[in-house]
Amino acid sequence: MKKSAKELREQLQAACEDELPEFIRICGQDERESVRKLAETAKKRLAALERERERIGKLREYERRYEELAFICGVDEVGRGPLAGPVVAGAVILPRGCEILYINDSKKLSEKKREELYRVIEREAVACAVGSATAERIDEINILQATYEAMREAIGKLTPQPDILLNDAVTIPGVEIPQVPIIKGDAKSISIGAASIFAKVTRDRMMTEYDREYPEYGFAANKGYGSAAHIAALKEYGPTPIHRRSFIKNFVEAE
Repeated sequence: MKKSAKELREQLQAACEDELPEFIRICGQDERESVRKLAETAKKRLAALERERERIGKLREYERRYEELAFICGVDEVGRGPLAGPVVAGAVILPRGCEILYINDSKKLSEKKREELYRVIEREAVACAVGSATAERIDEINILQATYEAMREAIGKLTPQPDILLNDAVTIPGVEIPQVPIIKGDAKSISIGAASIFAKVTRDRMMTEYDREYPEYGFAANKGYGSAAHIAALKEYGPTPIHRRSFIKNFVEAE
């Protein structure tokens, strides 16, 4: 008995990539137009996967350049611009030839996709770690130095230690491991893209926790960035312990 179009649609939704060619073959020969359309949908899905593989292949350019080294580490940070919360750095060593699809600059991904990729990276990586610097530390030593500190912390947590660092734009002082700064590296290196996602998801989760502690400021939504609602709350309620005093001078008088 033939499956209904509804059953086949559900089958397509659940199908893995390896099952698509046979699905296309069977449905493409069906006399029902609605089923043949499902075959066309499956073809488009396969084509999209191939395009994504090509993109990821290009994203491994720097990893191929240093492929003689065992452990290539991507390093990136998130949270340099917000008025509140920590700056967080991620460091990720992916396995040789890694092809985790959809890795990209974390800002170009939806929250749902970042969470999905975070779990994949955590499972597949040779090693991954985060470091952070608090708002108080940012005020004490400035945001750039705090960012470097967070990066050094993340790198120091890795086991094994990297042979080379691919960094998003910066050269980190106080690190003896060879470094390659790459402008817009989170969109050019799969390792840096993975570090960007790892750092972004970690920081977003932290800000969601802070939202429960300081609900007036909307941290779960704005993640500490200077949205209109956040600034209005800052003016009404004053700064919290996680606000960066050096960042909020234009809005309120910081103690």
